[in-house]
Amino acid sequence: MRLRYNYRLDPSPGQVAALSRAFGCARVVFNDGLRLRQDARVAGLAYICDGELSRRILTEAKRTPKRAWLGEVSAVVLQQALADLNTAYRNFFSSLSGKRKGRKVSPPRFRSRKDNRQAIRFTKNARFTVTAGRKLRLPKIGDVAVRWSRDLPAEPSSVSVIRDAAGRYFASFVVRTANEPWAEVEAEVGIDLGLAHFAILSDGTKVTSPTFLRRAHRKLRRLQKELCRKKKGSGNRRKAVVRVARAHAQVADTRRDWQHKLSTAIIRENQAVYVEDLCVTGLGRTRLARSVHDAGWSQFVGMLEYKAARYGRTFAKVDRFFPSSQVCSACGVKDSPKPLDVRGWSCPACGTVHDRDVNAARNIQTEGRRVAAGQAETVHARGVRVRPAPVPASRRETGTRQKLTPTAA
Repeated sequence: MRLRYNYRLDPSPGQVAALSRAFGCARVVFNDGLRLRQDARVAGLAYICDGELSRRILTEAKRTPKRAWLGEVSAVVLQQALADLNTAYRNFFSSLSGKRKGRKVSPPRFRSRKDNRQAIRFTKNARFTVTAGRKLRLPKIGDVAVRWSRDLPAEPSSVSVIRDAAGRYFASFVVRTANEPWAEVEAEVGIDLGLAHFAILSDGTKVTSPTFLRRAHRKLRRLQKELCRKKKGSGNRRKAVVRVARAHAQVADTRRDWQHKLSTAIIRENQAVYVEDLCVTGLGRTRLARSVHDAGWSQFVGMLEYKAARYGRTFAKVDRFFPSSQVCSACGVKDSPKPLDVRGWSCPACGTVHDRDVNAARNIQTEGRRVAAGQAETVHARGVRVRPAPVPASRRETGTRQKLTPTAA
């Protein structure tokens, strides 16, 4: 399994200038390659292959006075910028042809120098290394101080240097690690995600939503008002932009830390974890958009998925159209749809009184077992079986079907 390990960097003023130069060169190479392919398309010429693009954008451009300054940065940084462009085109073409699943991918766009977030990547060919003094040595940049929060489990294959919108610098190492299965436990859990309660477990546990964004809403609103009052292009406006970005970064970091702790605890205590596959994009367009984005369900589910794979746990997603809130977890009878303000109901068949969220979590656990076992049957939102489960053939249907011989009239 390949994982990313992020560490904060503390570059010196000279190294900040060198990194800014590398960010700018990578951005120019990306935009030059994109412009060249767009011009070829408009002129009706053939698609420029990767090798030809590298020759014209890097090899030949460095010999011209207009792009001679590209030689001031590592060649690997420029090659990786073109690799990102080629990957963006491949993803776009795969999305058009239907080979790439999920949402449609738009064609690559030009990178802006006004974007506060910049990134470059060094591979093994760049010969980056961690020195004996625990500093990150980067070609044509120098030895950058790193805040090591933990040791790397293996030798990294690449490192990305990122400057976020808040002006902070990070080193993101890609490391290939072996899975570390934890001791098996008997418990398993189904999780129903919500807003008032972030997670409702099938054992009845309810995790209150921390609402980090709403807690910081007043501060963010004040900082945003101050930003709007600043003159565009002024130094004070640039400082106000950084203050807003730092406030948002603090919210995102706090949410990520809290979700890491919760997901690790759930994976450690349960051998199997089942969640519902929610359409976060659609929910983000409703009147509950701020609460949906504040919850960060997709990030949390992603943490559960990769940690389950790493530590030897079972993980499965239940189809988003599965009526988990309409089925009685005691007898399995499906009831009618219910509005969101109905938080409890009684089963008309067995009379069991259900808490809406806990009942949904139990149904997700039951359906998740079938999904994990490969025996799930797809159920429409109205309760109709779309793919019935396979059943054994009757005695008279087994064997080879005989040909029918025509009879004489």
